[in-house]
Amino acid sequence: GDGFGHVAFNADDVYAACDRLQEAGVSFKKKPDEGRMKGLAFAYDPDGYWVEIVKRSNSSQSSPEKRISNYFNFSQTMMRIKDPTKSIPFYEALGMKIIRQKNYGDFSNYFLASSSNVDPSIDYSTLSDEETKATVSSLFGPVLELTHNHGTEKDEDFRHYNGNEDGRQGFGHVGFLVDDVYEACDDIRKLGYGFRKEPDGGSMKGLAFAYDPDGYSIEIIKRGGIDFGDKKVE
Repeated sequence: GDGFGHVAFNADDVYAACDRLQEAGVSFKKKPDEGRMKGLAFAYDPDGYWVEIVKRSNSSQSSPEKRISNYFNFSQTMMRIKDPTKSIPFYEALGMKIIRQKNYGDFSNYFLASSSNVDPSIDYSTLSDEETKATVSSLFGPVLELTHNHGTEKDEDFRHYNGNEDGRQGFGHVGFLVDDVYEACDDIRKLGYGFRKEPDGGSMKGLAFAYDPDGYSIEIIKRGGIDFGDKKVE
């Protein structure tokens, strides 16, 4: 099945945000009061991708320094994975950390954040589900949500479409910034999943696309932008 799930945005008031979107002509897969999960919504973007609208945690409004002034903030990208015992170590090797996980019976969700979004003084594994849920929805920066449908890891022939197959192009990739693309790719190469494009492959030198365990493309790009040798014109 399709691997890419949705992107999400946080807002202080999901109902008011959805009214605002509807007035702008946006249609919905699920409105906040529909279905069994009240208070969250899924809008359609112009290409039919799902866009989740999630309530921002009150903790992000508790003090001036934590307050998020944006009406919306981009909060997550969800991708389906076949085997968390492979995918989670891969993303941990890219500097991410699980800040919330939950087993829903027939599937599990894992929320991972990059180091800039993680408080090193917190042991997230000791927090309650409500506390970790509040943490995820209070962040300004985005998290990666990995969804595992139980049992797929036992099926040798199962695979998710990654969004780049011929005739099924849609979702493209996620990206990570690094100080040195070549050094980062040397480390990523040790993980054993290969590259769609090596740093010196193709016409664009100095950026790469690695594969994750499910075949999703992971762009590796130099922090601050690629240096193509351009000279500043005064």
